[in-house]
Amino acid sequence: MASKDIQVPDLGNFHDVAVIDVLVKVGDSVQVDTPLLTLETEKATMDVPSPEAGVIEALLVQRGSHVSTGTPIATVRLAETAAASPAAPAAPAAPASAAAAPSAAAAAPTATGSAAKGATAAAAAAASAPSKPAAPAVPPTPAAVAAPAQLPPINEAGFSRAHASPSVRKLARELGADLSRVRGTAQKGRISAEDLKAYVKSVLTGGGAGGAASSSALPRVNIPDFAQFGPTEVKPLTRVRRITAQRMHASWVNLPHVTQFDEADITELEQTRQTLKDRAELAGIKLTTLAFVVRACVRALQRFPDFNASLDESGENLVLKQYIHIGFAADTPQGLMVPVIRDANRLDIYETARALSELAQAARTGKLAGSQMQGGSFTISSLGGIGGTAFTPIINAPEVAILGVSRAAMRPVYREGGFVPRLMLPLSLSYDHRVIDGAAGARFAAYVASALSEVSQLIEAVP
Repeated sequence: MASKDIQVPDLGNFHDVAVIDVLVKVGDSVQVDTPLLTLETEKATMDVPSPEAGVIEALLVQRGSHVSTGTPIATVRLAETAAASPAAPAAPAAPASAAAAPSAAAAAPTATGSAAKGATAAAAAAASAPSKPAAPAVPPTPAAVAAPAQLPPINEAGFSRAHASPSVRKLARELGADLSRVRGTAQKGRISAEDLKAYVKSVLTGGGAGGAASSSALPRVNIPDFAQFGPTEVKPLTRVRRITAQRMHASWVNLPHVTQFDEADITELEQTRQTLKDRAELAGIKLTTLAFVVRACVRALQRFPDFNASLDESGENLVLKQYIHIGFAADTPQGLMVPVIRDANRLDIYETARALSELAQAARTGKLAGSQMQGGSFTISSLGGIGGTAFTPIINAPEVAILGVSRAAMRPVYREGGFVPRLMLPLSLSYDHRVIDGAAGARFAAYVASALSEVSQLIEAVP
């Protein structure tokens, strides 16, 4: 029977992605779509399914390895039905060492994984918002002393935000040094290898054990032993929740958030949606209120391009995006994921609804590709199906704004001398105050509310 190498599928812009679990072993029988590996990027975890049915002859990667698109991961002896058709010749055993090489040269891990599980993806470290944690002022020297056990413990959240290259992060991990305690002296405050070595030498020679750094860093929350108060149970966070926690913390600490509240009258919108719902269902489309919100946001982003932008690394220039890719928060059993509707400005209401449904389903079933969570320029977080009257969504950095949507409710609204029942939808717009001032935030929220009340413009064909 013929054999075939299985390769990592397209991961989009992610490279050197960490293998955090190997789900099969040599000799296992697999079917098409049987998960082989679990990979972790800074945004999500994903399983790599087998494209062939057969028996695992060799595993070319292991837990802790780093892979990219096209990396060989296993050799499968094809089932007889598959072997009868032409197959690619089996690769020699050499790929095992070839796969190990990227692992050895992979960039440093990030805060999303524990040390016991090995290195995690360098992409997460690169995507983390740069920051400049304070540390003792130590002149850089080329000397290095490696004695990790004597160094202060690593603050994983601070480590992930430190402004350092992958090679410096890797060296810091090898030395057991906390980058959040190191002051960078390179361009734009970046931490160099010399800065890191100087810090390690200073600590190990008694020049400073991190106490001074701790006093100028963010205060730590004191965590008591909760068991002293009564029975407890420790439940580890899922990988997705750990990643989300790190990214949200980085956004909240680095971006000055302001939240603008408004509400939209969607009485006519809901009547129109009910009218179109049956027609949409015949085409296999679930027409939700969120689809109309996406269309309204597209119109607002076209009117206010600063909301469809990001600050560059220097923080001195605004990058205006000529595309509109809208992300939306999807609640999954593993945690929050943000699929992205690409070129949302080119989709009509039905195409938008279909994209929402398909991406949400892929997120819930763990089949969302890394490329489907990249490139967002604006995000919508909708809690309308659950409840609430308002909330303060955290910006999905490096975006500059996010719209929160709560549950619509029928309320009395004063119109033309009397109160009338109207279906009102609460909106919560959070924005980066470095880019957007209060007046612009209020105008954007008001425009979205106005667009939702003019439903005819939301369902018209996209030019």
